[in-house]
Amino acid sequence: MIIFPAIDIKGGKCVRLLKGDFNKITQYEKTPLEQANEFSDLGFNNIHLVDLDGALTSNQLNEKIIEKISKNKKIKIQIGGGVRSIERIRKLLNFGVDKVILGTAAIKNLQFLEEACNKFNNKIALAIDVRNGFIALSGWKKQTNILALDFVKKIEKIKVSRIVYTDINKDGTKSGPNLKDTTQLSNLIKIPVVISGGISSIADIINIKEKKYSNIEGVIVGKAIYDGNIDIRELSRTL
Repeated sequence: MIIFPAIDIKGGKCVRLLKGDFNKITQYEKTPLEQANEFSDLGFNNIHLVDLDGALTSNQLNEKIIEKISKNKKIKIQIGGGVRSIERIRKLLNFGVDKVILGTAAIKNLQFLEEACNKFNNKIALAIDVRNGFIALSGWKKQTNILALDFVKKIEKIKVSRIVYTDINKDGTKSGPNLKDTTQLSNLIKIPVVISGGISSIADIINIKEKKYSNIEGVIVGKAIYDGNIDIRELSRTL
């Protein structure tokens, strides 16, 4: 199982949100590049990177930071946040990222998702961000009436490399992941699923690893690392 330490970037800074609320934002001392290098030095081979400015406004002010992080060849980066075109995907892949995460644009337009997956084989992941079972879009600000469980059935034949499933109500809360809904969704499809939202301790991660869910590929860990609930060095020894 892959452990993805998370780095959220806003205004060039490393931040975390509570339940996706931009009014409840915590900024951290280390730069995104410093944080990425620390994760790499500790032996993490994968990083989950989110461009929050891109997600909100498609603003690419974090472009140079993303490019610098991508030059670290020891880590595989999956990145999301406001990716809405084939050209943008190509640019990020040319930086050296491993996978590009599509969200709002792909959910609104399955033709775009399919085209991206066909052009960039095994390089496209899909973010499914869920609040009370229903998908939210546009940086979680727009709530839809689309049930996540219904939506995944529509994409099962599209060559998505992985799904990043985030329970918005859990995100940033350190209250434990929503394993029930995540595994329910993962059982409907063959696409590997990554759990996101609510990880509070190393015990949460070990619990997921030991249960050996057949279609769970990994887990994203964010706020619990930055707030010190999880010792990143101790976590690295579980790899």
